[in-house]
Formats: sequence, C-alpha cells, structure tokens
Amino acid sequence: MTDAQIDRTLRYVAPLSVLALLVSGYLIFIYAPPDAIEGNVQRIFYLHVSAAIVAYTCFGVVLVGSVLYLWRERRWSDRLARSSAQVGLIFTTVCLVMGSLWGASAWGTYWQWGDARLDSTLVLWLIYAAYLLLRRVAAPGRGAARLAAVVGIVGCVDIPIVHFSVLWWRTLHPGPVLETGALPGSMLLTFMVTMLSVLLFAAVLTALRYRIDELREEAGDLRAITDALRVA
Repeated sequence: MTDAQIDRTLRYVAPLSVLALLVSGYLIFIYAPPDAIEGNVQRIFYLHVSAAIVAYTCFGVVLVGSVLYLWRERRWSDRLARSSAQVGLIFTTVCLVMGSLWGASAWGTYWQWGDARLDSTLVLWLIYAAYLLLRRVAAPGRGAARLAAVVGIVGCVDIPIVHFSVLWWRTLHPGPVLETGALPGSMLLTFMVTMLSVLLFAAVLTALRYRIDELREEAGDLRAITDALRVA
C-alpha cells in the first residue's frame, strides 16, 4: 500500500476503533453480569487481560521488526519496532494499573512484591521503557538502531515468563480462565469483543505512530539535502 492509501484507510479505521471501544464499554458495564464472588470489580478483568494480550502482540511485533532490521537493515522495520514498543509500553502500563486496582479489592493490596506475575510484568515494562529511553538519548543512526534491536529481541524473552508464571510458580493470580471454559457465555462474548476492540485500537495507534516517525524521517532527509546544497 502507498502512504496515501494507508492514510485514507486510517481515516476510516480510526473512528471504527473508537466505536468498537464504546461497544465494549456497553458490554462491560451493562450487558455482562457481575461476578458471583467478586461482584462488579471483576469487570476490570475485560480490559486488564485485553491490555496484556495487546502488550504481548506489540512486543511480538518489536521482535519481528528488530530481527528484520538486524538481518536487512531496512529503516521501515526499525520504525515498526519503535512504534510498536511505544504502544506496547502504554498497554503494559494499562495492564499494571488495572491489575493493581483489581488487586486492591481482591487481595487487599495494590502490589504484592514476590508475586511472579506482577514482578515479571514490571520487568517487561522496565525493559521496554529502557528500549525507548535508549532510542531517545542515543545519537540517531545505524549503531543506535542495531543496539535497540538487540534490546528488543532480548526483552521478548520475558513474555513467556509473564504468561506462564501462574503455572510455573505459586502466585496470587488465578490460573488460566479462558482455556478452561470457566467463563459464562455473556462474559466470554464481552471479553472477545473487548479484546478485538483493544487490538484494533492498538493497531491504529501503532500505524499513526509509524506514519509520524516516517514523516519526521523524511523531513530530516530533506533538511540534510537542503543543507548539503547550501554548502555546495
């Protein structure tokens, strides 16, 4: 697709993603019943888990973009990894905040140090915060992009640790819910719609961030050419 086609697609998809989030809000707060044990606070589950899945997906894109950049050194793959990391960090933050609010009600504390799921998720947040900090403070160029790609690849090792921590260690978090079919139909529908809505919204954010970075790079290239012509 050309840049013009991407921009035109975003003009339609972006409002659609917002509409999908509004539908998800209706399902979460109106359609889905309260949990029999936890009551209304369980509604945090829909956004909390959806944000975690989006974070996994974004950091998976970081992995792919980073590997492609180290292999072929194409600017678009580095740009894709950088954009996905920014969006992934946002949704990891949402996941942590929503989980803390839920934990305050379910466990009586916002944070429990030593919990494998909590600590490994915080490590994931720190890895990608460091990735983005490196992109900001390092001098732009091939060296910084390659170093960031290595950080992005290594950081993805933490994703399976986060996901399987509830199976590998004793943790306050419950075991897998979706895989066991424990959710009633209305709750499962609400979760699926919310997850797809948040995924779509994250894809829009990533595409917008990508286009902003692309336009910024093009402007920088034009300035470099203009400066070179002035010197000549």
